[in-house]
Parts: sequence; structure tokens; C-alpha cells
Amino acid sequence: MFAWLLSAVVTGLGMAGVFSLVLLYAQPVSRIVRLTINDITDDETTVTVQLGDPPSPLPEPVADLMRAYIQSRQHLPYASSRSSQWLFPGRQPGQPMNPVSLQVHLREIGVPPQRGRTSAIRQLVPQAPAPVIARALGYHDKTATRLVTEAGGTWSRYAPGDHSR
Repeated sequence: MFAWLLSAVVTGLGMAGVFSLVLLYAQPVSRIVRLTINDITDDETTVTVQLGDPPSPLPEPVADLMRAYIQSRQHLPYASSRSSQWLFPGRQPGQPMNPVSLQVHLREIGVPPQRGRTSAIRQLVPQAPAPVIARALGYHDKTATRLVTEAGGTWSRYAPGDHSR
């Protein structure tokens, strides 16, 4: 019974991390399952996730949830998952979690992944130029530009690139 409880806690922590990446950073589930533990950096002050360049900081309490999930991975239900480099390992050795399974888990806890992503990106794009959003979140420039336009963004005259000269 204790092993089942630990497994449920680890799974819950992992789902909280996924939930946060969908709702904070508008990441598709297919991309989230491809993250590795090396994509998460914790300097004991800030936890970041490498979605693009630069890495994106995780706000508290999400950072604490991610720390707890990573530290509790030895309690994952499948032995092959415990040593996996995938942040969200699947049941098959060496494979990440299946994106469809992850979508099902999210829907079970009341988070529709596509609507969550759409809502998140619409909150993000008015705050910065499309190229900045694209680079930081790993989106294509054209996709970010289209989303900015759809959201009524006003960054159409932004010139991307290095302006330090």
C-alpha cells in the first residue's frame, strides 16, 4: 500500500508539473513528453526549464513542485522509469510518456490541454514581441506572429536581433 501511495504522489507531482507547463508556457503535450531531466536546472534559487533560449523560470510554488517531482522519481511505478533521462518517462524502457496518455491524465483532472495552451499563449503574446515569445518558448516565428495578431498585439514594428551595437 505504501508503494502505491508513493507512486500516486509522484504521479501527482508530475501532473502538476505538466499542468504548469501547459498553462504557464503554452507548451504542447507532445513537446512536454520530450523534455529530459537535463532540461530542468535548479540553482537552489531558481528552477528553469529549457523550452527555448533563454531558459524559462518556473514561478513558486511550481518550482517547488518540480523539485519535489525530480527528487521523488525513484518512486515511479516502473523500474525502468527510475533511471530514465526523460522528465516524464513512459512504461516502455527508454521511451518518454505517450502524449495521448498524458492528455488523458490532464483531461481527468479537468485540464483540457488544447484550450489551456490557447489561453496561455493569448496571455503571453501581448506582453512581448512575437520573436521574443517564439525564441523563449520554442515556437516558430510565424506561429508567434500569427498569435500576436490574433490577440490584437501591437508589436508589428519590432525588429528582432542584436541591438547592442
